Amino acid sequence: MAETKGKFDFAIDRGGTFTDVFARLPDGRERVLKLLSRDPQNYKDAPTEGIRRVLEEETGQVFPREQPVDTSLIGWIRMGTTVATNALLEREGERTALLVTQGFKDLLHIGTQARPKLFDLEVAVPEVLYEEVIEVDERVVLRQDGCQLPRKDPKRTVTGSTGDSLEVWRELDLERVEKDLRGVLSRGITSLAVLLLHSYTWSDHEKAVGALARRLGFTQVSLSSEVMPMVRAVPRGYTVCADAYLTPKIHQYLKGFTSGFKGGLKDVNVLFMQSDGGLTPMEQFCGSRAILSGPAGGVVGYAITSYSQTEKKPVIGFDMGGTSTDVSRYAGQYEHVFEATTAGVTLQAPQLDINTVAAGGGSRLFFRSGMFVVGPESAGAHPGPACYRKGGPLTVTDANLALGRLLPSFFPKIFGPGENEPLSLEETMKHFHHLTQEINLFLSSNQSQEVAMGFIRVANEAMCRPIRALTQAKGHDTSQHVLACFGGAGGQHACAIARALGMKTVFIHKYSGVLSAYGMALADVVEEVQEPCSLQYEQHSFTELNRRVEQLSKRCRDTLCARGFIRSITTEVFLHLRYEGTDCALMVTSAGYPSDAQSCQAGDFRSAFTKRYLKEFGFTIPDRPIMVDDIRVRGCGKSGIKSVHKTKIAHGQVTKCYFEEGHLDTSVYLWEELPCGRSIPGPAIIIDKNSTILVEPSCEAHLTEGGDVCLSVSSDRHCALGTELNTVQLSIFSHRFMSIAEQMGRVLQRTSISTNIKERLDFSCAVFGPDGGLVSNAPHIPVHLGAMQETVQYQVFRKGVSSPVFFVASRGHHADIGGITPGSMPPLSTSLQQEGAVFTSFKLVTGGIFQEEAVTEALMAPAQYPDCSGTRNLHDNLSDLRAQVAANQRGSQLVGELIDSYGLTVVQAYMGYIQSNAELAVRDMLRDFARRRQHQTGSLEVESEDFMDDGTPIRLRVQINEEEGSAVFDFTGTGTEVWGNCNAPRAITLSALIYCLRCMVGQDIPLNQGCLTPIKVIIPPGSILQPSQNAAVVGGNVLTSQRVVDVIFRAFEVCAASQGCMNNISFGSEKKGYYETVAGGAGAGPGWNGRSGVQSHMTNTRITDPEILEKRYPVVLEQFSLRPGSGGAGRYCGGDGVKRKLMFRSKVVLSVLTERRSTRPYGLHGGEDGAAGLNLLHRADGRILNLGAKTSVSIQPGDMFCLYTPGGGGYGKEDDANRRPQTKRRRLNETFPERGSVFDYRMAQEGV
Repeated sequence: MAETKGKFDFAIDRGGTFTDVFARLPDGRERVLKLLSRDPQNYKDAPTEGIRRVLEEETGQVFPREQPVDTSLIGWIRMGTTVATNALLEREGERTALLVTQGFKDLLHIGTQARPKLFDLEVAVPEVLYEEVIEVDERVVLRQDGCQLPRKDPKRTVTGSTGDSLEVWRELDLERVEKDLRGVLSRGITSLAVLLLHSYTWSDHEKAVGALARRLGFTQVSLSSEVMPMVRAVPRGYTVCADAYLTPKIHQYLKGFTSGFKGGLKDVNVLFMQSDGGLTPMEQFCGSRAILSGPAGGVVGYAITSYSQTEKKPVIGFDMGGTSTDVSRYAGQYEHVFEATTAGVTLQAPQLDINTVAAGGGSRLFFRSGMFVVGPESAGAHPGPACYRKGGPLTVTDANLALGRLLPSFFPKIFGPGENEPLSLEETMKHFHHLTQEINLFLSSNQSQEVAMGFIRVANEAMCRPIRALTQAKGHDTSQHVLACFGGAGGQHACAIARALGMKTVFIHKYSGVLSAYGMALADVVEEVQEPCSLQYEQHSFTELNRRVEQLSKRCRDTLCARGFIRSITTEVFLHLRYEGTDCALMVTSAGYPSDAQSCQAGDFRSAFTKRYLKEFGFTIPDRPIMVDDIRVRGCGKSGIKSVHKTKIAHGQVTKCYFEEGHLDTSVYLWEELPCGRSIPGPAIIIDKNSTILVEPSCEAHLTEGGDVCLSVSSDRHCALGTELNTVQLSIFSHRFMSIAEQMGRVLQRTSISTNIKERLDFSCAVFGPDGGLVSNAPHIPVHLGAMQETVQYQVFRKGVSSPVFFVASRGHHADIGGITPGSMPPLSTSLQQEGAVFTSFKLVTGGIFQEEAVTEALMAPAQYPDCSGTRNLHDNLSDLRAQVAANQRGSQLVGELIDSYGLTVVQAYMGYIQSNAELAVRDMLRDFARRRQHQTGSLEVESEDFMDDGTPIRLRVQINEEEGSAVFDFTGTGTEVWGNCNAPRAITLSALIYCLRCMVGQDIPLNQGCLTPIKVIIPPGSILQPSQNAAVVGGNVLTSQRVVDVIFRAFEVCAASQGCMNNISFGSEKKGYYETVAGGAGAGPGWNGRSGVQSHMTNTRITDPEILEKRYPVVLEQFSLRPGSGGAGRYCGGDGVKRKLMFRSKVVLSVLTERRSTRPYGLHGGEDGAAGLNLLHRADGRILNLGAKTSVSIQPGDMFCLYTPGGGGYGKEDDANRRPQTKRRRLNETFPERGSVFDYRMAQEGV
């Protein structure tokens, strides 16, 4: 299919700034071209202009710009484009309406209910993509065998595509729908997204709505059951909205693109790159599959050119651009994810796992509180780096220029206001001179080049972290990879990053500067089909499984045959598999596992699944059934080209470059002049039109037969480091310690077995200094921040314990440790023993032996107390404890390696320096507040109080010392320990205090013991914040911690109160239990409205998706929406709480542990209070009961629990002229959105 002899073939990547063109000429030669994506003074469309230029220059014929291009010489065109991505980032898609099941109009506004940035008080969440919502009075629910609902009305039973039985409780009212749709059309909205619950398996209602909408005149109708039929309503809803929002924009662009050619390209084979790395015909290109269109080409490019089928050494793709860096992995197969977040929108669609981090050539350089900081802020294209002569800030690009690694004479003169000047070394050095002076005021005397070198080292370390995370997350050794470098900026950093990661080889393709475009020329045409499934992977299911696989495979083959492929079609079958009762599903291929008598015809998926599960998670569950969630078939039409290369003779010159050793003579070569087989020892610079490669000292570049550059990288050289503070090393050690905590977390997640730890990621891992003081932890779960340190220090200072040189620790949420209720979170506990097993100090491993018998006895000990049980899930407890031991062992090993490299005294010294850095940041914040407070009131003392629902006061007086930057936080006057479980141990108050300090500092700082060094905390013994040893405390962790935050923020007048409650809801029986925390309103602040329907402060837990909830538990979710008017009014309004209504299908025990049912979240500076929450139970017999804030109650089938969560307080007096002011809308590309599996993992961790 790729053979078009005698014609020109084009592969084009239309990026946000540049458009890259790869052309294969009729005589077999190749050309590359780079031009601006937007240049309206010279051309309308960059890809069309690129094609026109190549045709004109190579044929000698004139192709006038103002006339459509003659297509008789064009064989094929392949394109990737950021049109969809840019429309999503800038919210410039089509006006769209959402049609959704009644009761769920705000479902996509609430989403997972987690906030994206843990310490930002202004919860900035990208707005939804639709303008209007139509609620449809229809309802379909999954049939449950144990359902005991006393329903008398007739209902229709249907069978879904998964094989599940469903009940139609309410039929679709098409007359009402038609009326609503006509109203939307009359307001000029012609794009419609349709999301009905459980349509992934039974889509009749969606199809009926779709047919009606098309008949009425909607130009774009996207049905969630067609766009991506996968279970989970929220990501499917985001995906269908993105499809409806973006597809018209794509069609609009394609219409403009084709109009630039004669005949509208009807006789030319035009293919577009999708997010999954496959090409699709232009007319099939849609919004939900287009988000990674450009970057996907780069992955295909390096995968095909860098991976050796003989050596089979896995490859890391490293694409460093101006504002961000893309990292991905290839080991013989493309690594896909099926749910990923881009620009705040979670898409359920097959996408290459491309991890984007906010670190690129344009990342800004800062010196904060004694630490070198790179990014995440970017200079962008305008004004760009300081060297662009447009008044921009210092960036990574400037640092490379200052070190002599970029040579202005090789850059075009396109800079400055007139865009006619060269890069300015003078401007860069002027900025570095000022920054160096600032740094030297803090410590020592540095030269500007030393400072620039320091920032490069910090930037490199920042980019190493996601690469480590990407590989180690799946059990791979980072050092056993090849680094494939492409993009304009990556070649300057490749040697250093490879060395830091232990890699020996860097591969840079000759077309590395335009590799995304080249990858499209190499790619295959792909057709994918996918269906949901609910079968067990076992013998009696194979007949049905084989039938469905063959049906989908035939659809793929038929589609590709219709596109001109006959002999070159291959299909690959994937099954989305998981162990029953778990959420960790893996999309598995049977490649390498042929079918046998015990497998389905497509291959031995059981062996493939268990081997991969063991690799990624460290264990298997042999006796657990394997479930098939989805069947996916990927068909490929082979169509990639093969490449040739010719070279010339090289002539070098010499320049001066700055390295660790100082200035060194560095040879400079033009890549295009280097002959094949040439070896170039470092230091050297290799330059082509689109990129610069730095060959560092002790490294060597080799030109391959194809003209590519292969770098041999020497081992990492640790220079001797003393114990005196080095500000560059401080930043690097900060990254290293955080990386150790992150790697511990990956081991814990991989080897644990419980849902809480493996899937909800409810854990923290941390590194501590010799005194037990926290150095670094990951992730930053607020309620863990102070508690882990208190626990470790309790062990350190016990009598008879000789102090080790460092500590590592892991903390995990064990779902059950005994007590009076399943889940060990009883709402009415009055003693610690009723909440489960208690450990004061227990040696878990002795002499390398796990003390299973002793720890089992301790976990079963609560059974000796009245009405209590020992742990109800001993197997998971023991497995997770072993996983925690493995995580600690990994942390100890990594800190040990750091000590081997630098020496014990150096590592301990930098543990102290990192704590001092956090201390300095807090002192600076306190001094700044003291100056403002002194100016406004003349006092350096602030105080506040708030109340628990039972009337218990929490009082705080803060005395600030401006000169020292210190403060005394005195909680004297706080109420006594309570008869109940809202008592909070001292560690909880310290966690809340660290969280508040970090929020008030307002920038990323190490969260460790140093934060509390300037703080003296006084808590009266016997109070609710320092109760007696056996007091019940489960509510203190989840409720009182929120009130402590409210009191601190009120004292400092930071913002109005958020909902002040986690709304802990659990229900269950002896067989199964469920627990959730529910969102509410966030408090408003100076300049922003509070976010509605979001978690706040000390919790950030994600909510279970409605379809998963109804699939696994005996409930029907009748409503989940915002609670209008519950946010406090003011100049800036508090966020609204939510309404959540659960109808129960069988007998369960419901437990409610909540606050802010009597007291209301306060407003600030004249803003009104938010509404209090309310817990109602609607009995099946018609009675309505107020359950109060804390209770356990027996539920009968047909009962409905209605939860109304509190709103946030308002800020400032309400302005009658503008009663509900809107927070200014942000451009999403102002703060670059990260993406990929590493980012989603971190978001999931922080969503705990």
